[in-house]
Amino acid sequence: MPLLEENTLSQEHPPTLPVVIINGPSGICLSYLLSGYKPYLDTATVHPNPILYRKLQEATHLPITEQDMKYLSEGLEGRSRNPVAVLFDTLLHPNADFGYEFPPVLKWRRDKHQQIPHLVLGKGTPGGAWHAMEGSMLTVSLGIWMELPGVNYRDMTNGKRDRATPEEISSYYKDYVKLKGLQKNFVDNTYVTSVQKLCRGHEQEGLENGQEDQRVVDGGNGHFEENGKECENNGGGGTLWEIRGYRQVQSDTHVPFSLFAENVVLATGASDSPVRLGVEGEDLPFVFHSISDLGLAVSQGKLDVNSDPVLVVGAGLSAADAVLCALNSNIRVLHVFRKNVDNPDLIFKQLPKTLYPEYHKVYNMMSSQTCTNVASLSSSNRPQAVSIASSVCAKMCPKPQLSAGSIAGGSSISLFPDYTSFPEHCVVSFQSDMKCLLQGDNSLKAFKISMALVLIGTNPNLFFLKGQGQYLGQDPTRPISCKQNPIDINPYTFECTKEPGLFAMGPLVGDNFVRFLKGGALGITSCLLK
Repeated sequence: MPLLEENTLSQEHPPTLPVVIINGPSGICLSYLLSGYKPYLDTATVHPNPILYRKLQEATHLPITEQDMKYLSEGLEGRSRNPVAVLFDTLLHPNADFGYEFPPVLKWRRDKHQQIPHLVLGKGTPGGAWHAMEGSMLTVSLGIWMELPGVNYRDMTNGKRDRATPEEISSYYKDYVKLKGLQKNFVDNTYVTSVQKLCRGHEQEGLENGQEDQRVVDGGNGHFEENGKECENNGGGGTLWEIRGYRQVQSDTHVPFSLFAENVVLATGASDSPVRLGVEGEDLPFVFHSISDLGLAVSQGKLDVNSDPVLVVGAGLSAADAVLCALNSNIRVLHVFRKNVDNPDLIFKQLPKTLYPEYHKVYNMMSSQTCTNVASLSSSNRPQAVSIASSVCAKMCPKPQLSAGSIAGGSSISLFPDYTSFPEHCVVSFQSDMKCLLQGDNSLKAFKISMALVLIGTNPNLFFLKGQGQYLGQDPTRPISCKQNPIDINPYTFECTKEPGLFAMGPLVGDNFVRFLKGGALGITSCLLK
């Protein structure tokens, strides 16, 4: 399979491929299956689920990819909303949710005659966001749950720890691609700027990202038009996808490319765009949305034990990582989050203490080191208090009128020396004088801080699709969100219900853990082979 060499990027007639994958980590597993690797039941093993095992024995001569996904996954339960993801997970890690570490019940054979030619376009090297993560943190998932089919994680990493560092995982993924001979399918340093559906056999004019032309896609009725001519959308038989973008060949050199594909797979992950509070001052230079900015400030000596506190906003694992990073550097922390500490939806409630002691340390502080007597601003000039329940504080928190000297400080504050939590609080605003205003308990509180980290989640950035792909969501009136509004797919093929020939996998369809995103590769490969 040829790479996109520089001298082929500007061809008059760009190449047409059966499949193009716009990559995150999930694209590696899909490339493995599309390269002819087929999973069969290992008849030397016994699956602990007797009903599934009986189904598997009915067709031991057939690879799983050629069997009925709906039939095999029926009745299975797991931590994914997608049944094929649960199926593939239990074949690779039987009864993992019960604490067992049974061997996989699959064996892999390669059939080079059933390869599906494809390219995987990625912004970096294979492994996606793992290469950009802080190397000293530990993964939430167990190391063995991060492994990809056919290569044992422990054999590759000599891992003695249950959980792994991002550096270990990223190295494993890079080595995996080389070991399985998948390098020819991957094109690194590529940035996709446009994905559009075309009529096969019709001439079209190139588009720059964001411009309009006469092509009209109607995701609702299965038809689309180009220059006024309607074409039936039949999942690749009469349509093509045009993928445009550029490849960064040097630090400042961008070479444009254009490809045609019969099918496109969205495997971009969810870390592109941080969720914002939408409050006044969020664009000030001391407000950040990535934990890496905290590490950079510490390493550059901009923060130390004498600095004003760091404000951390959020109650997820990224926020907990930021708290740990700051405390490990003897930097004081103010931790703000909307939920009550007893809320059962807090992620800490779902993590075993023995495996995740550092996160339970943070949760214990969240529960025990709460604000006790923080000075409150006068509420005489603000509207009647409202319930703080929205994910965007700006919509729910009234904008106060501050007066000189209204910042809480001095002996009127009762804060813990290292860390203080503010449950059921939200940020009202950030001020240019490095002050932040919080609302909670029917009162307003203001503090001088050295830095703010807003870590309340991330959303995918599908700017290269029509309307940023919003029409593909389960609720087409809302932006795509991995948790709140994932892409609507056929649960057994992972094909978008509103766009045949377009597939999605991983966080885009609600599977945020590597353990389950592999199911998308199984469903998509099964669909394309059939």
